[in-house]
Amino acid sequence: MTSTSDTVNTAALDTAPLRAKWGWIVALGVVYLIAGFIALGSVAMATVVSVFVVGIMMIVAGVAEVISAFQIKSWGKFLLWVLLGVLYIIGGFVTFQNPLLAAVLLTLILGASLVVSGIMRIVLAFSMKRETPWIWVVLSGVITLLLGLLILARWPVSSLYILGLFLGIDLIMAGASYIGLGFGLHRAR
Repeated sequence: MTSTSDTVNTAALDTAPLRAKWGWIVALGVVYLIAGFIALGSVAMATVVSVFVVGIMMIVAGVAEVISAFQIKSWGKFLLWVLLGVLYIIGGFVTFQNPLLAAVLLTLILGASLVVSGIMRIVLAFSMKRETPWIWVVLSGVITLLLGLLILARWPVSSLYILGLFLGIDLIMAGASYIGLGFGLHRAR
């Protein structure tokens, strides 16, 4: 049987590593805020940049898939890995050839991802200890969920600017929640 003091000590131990890093959590929030304001400063450019970054990452992932295929001993799996890698590479180059089509598809993916992320943040917030600033995580989750729903409601018409606009807003909200979490952990020391 555990006593109340054992429960309190266990709760304190759970957040002790985070409390020691509260400054880094606040710094991460500041970085998110700065990135969000830069994205809001030029939403069309933020959309284009996000499309190009995704294209680059698809090419890198495709090359990694092809390289890892040579580690596979069976022939059938080798061909499957090479095919998957080549498809990633082709997809990456298509984003450079047709960034508007890529923006339309990425807008759809972003909208769905924000809906899922918002729901997960809300669930996370209600599982947090009450001494932590869980309300900021709930607020961030609700706003993220609403942004995802807005993206999906206007898709594909506003794909040119929506990626940059909503990415900037989401980064600002995530930054605010990290700053709130960091300062809350600092106060709980």
